Amino acid sequence: MHKFHFLTLHYSLFTSLSPRGGSGWGFPPLLTLLVFLLTSCIDYDDASRLVNVKVQLNAPAEYLPGTAVGEREITMTKTGTSTGALTSTTDANGVAVFEGCMPDVYDISTSWELTGDEYLAATGKPGSANGYMVTASVSEQPLTEAQEQTPVMLQAVIAAKPALIISKIYCSGSRDANNKTYMPGKYIELFNQSDEAMDISGLYIGLLESSSPQIYTLTQLNEVYNGEKVVVKQVFQIPADEPFLLPARSTVLLVNSATDHSDVSDYEYDLRGADFEAKSTDSRHENNDAVKALTLAFSTFSAPLTYMNLMQGGPCGIIIFSTDDDITTWEKTYGYGKTTGTLSYLLIPKDIIRDGVDFLKKNNTSGGADISTKRLYQDIDAGYVNISSASGYTGEVVYRRTVGTTADGGKILMDTNNSSNDFKVSTTIKPREYDEE
Repeated sequence: MHKFHFLTLHYSLFTSLSPRGGSGWGFPPLLTLLVFLLTSCIDYDDASRLVNVKVQLNAPAEYLPGTAVGEREITMTKTGTSTGALTSTTDANGVAVFEGCMPDVYDISTSWELTGDEYLAATGKPGSANGYMVTASVSEQPLTEAQEQTPVMLQAVIAAKPALIISKIYCSGSRDANNKTYMPGKYIELFNQSDEAMDISGLYIGLLESSSPQIYTLTQLNEVYNGEKVVVKQVFQIPADEPFLLPARSTVLLVNSATDHSDVSDYEYDLRGADFEAKSTDSRHENNDAVKALTLAFSTFSAPLTYMNLMQGGPCGIIIFSTDDDITTWEKTYGYGKTTGTLSYLLIPKDIIRDGVDFLKKNNTSGGADISTKRLYQDIDAGYVNISSASGYTGEVVYRRTVGTTADGGKILMDTNNSSNDFKVSTTIKPREYDEE
């Protein structure tokens, strides 16, 4: 009980016993003693006190022994919020200290880039000219007084920076003027982050499984497949029969229906200028014969579900990968611990994935994303994205932040291998458009 409550009680009691009209209260000796005893026993430590927390950053497994991870900025943000982040810098031993933290649940992360030469110096191995991202993160970490005795451990991982990245996902759908739900206008964008045109013919786009509950947790994938496989429900392919050159700093637009949706709501757009369309046999998705077809390379579902099954509230994770193999011959699964079932899912080797975005469903209880349902490993996506509604139909699109421009005005999109940092949510960003720097 707070001191204020005791004093309120004392005041009521004493004024009821004091002479009316007198200048003093005239407390009896017994009441004076009671005042002393009660105020002497008050617990002033009602609320949890501020705590000091250490974070230990551990070097990636690829680093040579003794390679320093000092002078790296660690960010700590209360889970479910995007403002008020705390930062601290690691010392030579990789330890960052946060002083005076309010006990709560936090997301903790760090990231930095490595050039090919820096990668060689840190690992002793030749590096990619496109560079690397080093990331480390912990989600929903409780910070209490007990944590002062044990540092929070951050294990860093390395991932090569892809030249081609997933830059936008519009899966939420919207509602028309009659409040009827509308879903045909969904789309995905990929962005050429490099300074040269690239041929993306034959590229695969995988949609992560979206069952509830999910058919494999990350812990189960690590247990069964040693963390080397990702589970997808659909795979589409950009046709490989002819080159498709994607110019530098530009977007390829992949849609479910390459028609004009702009008359439905303010959140829908004219998609007739799309590059590829997932041709659907579903009458709700009108096809545009003038737009090239995406190839449906694998689907958990039978016809007529031949369009991209982008779940309007999430989960709606996406990966892109390349291979010369016939993916229909790859291993499939019915789920953790199952040997039979009505639906089978495709297992994608992690080492061929070029980029991935973990799009999670909002948790209506906590207000943030349901992080326990994360599908992608940290070295594919150390974070996640989500929209404001678990049911969707908000017209929200998730898209990468703009962090700079090239000399000729091309966009440079944020890519720290952590979607929590890299993406924003909007209801106004149009297809092929991004924020100004």
